[in-house]
Amino acid sequence: MLDNFQNEILFAARLLLGGAFVFAGLRNIQNTNLLIPMMAARGVPQAGPALWLGIVLQVAAGLLVIGGLWTALAAACLILFLIVATPMFHNFWDHQGPDRASRINGFVGNVALAGGFLALIAHYA
Repeated sequence: MLDNFQNEILFAARLLLGGAFVFAGLRNIQNTNLLIPMMAARGVPQAGPALWLGIVLQVAAGLLVIGGLWTALAAACLILFLIVATPMFHNFWDHQGPDRASRINGFVGNVALAGGFLALIAHYA
């Protein structure tokens, strides 16, 4: 039965996965004044340009995933983004209490996103 809906299911997966990154990238534009100093404090050189590069990557690759264009490449780029960004922004090992729990949730969520992108790569590669 699900075979009849494979294209629709794949579109929903692409929409949800890619849409999460388009949304996050657009949200990050509103938070540049907070994110640039945070990245600089974590030792990122040229934190401002690095943040803008990340935002462009999130939005562009997210849109490519949604549109089904160069899906495997866009998914791989977002996995690389997650590898860099996850320990920077979800460093639960440096925190205690509720803040630690929140960062663990973010870390695990990003691991799950990477798993979803791996599934897309397996299908589209």
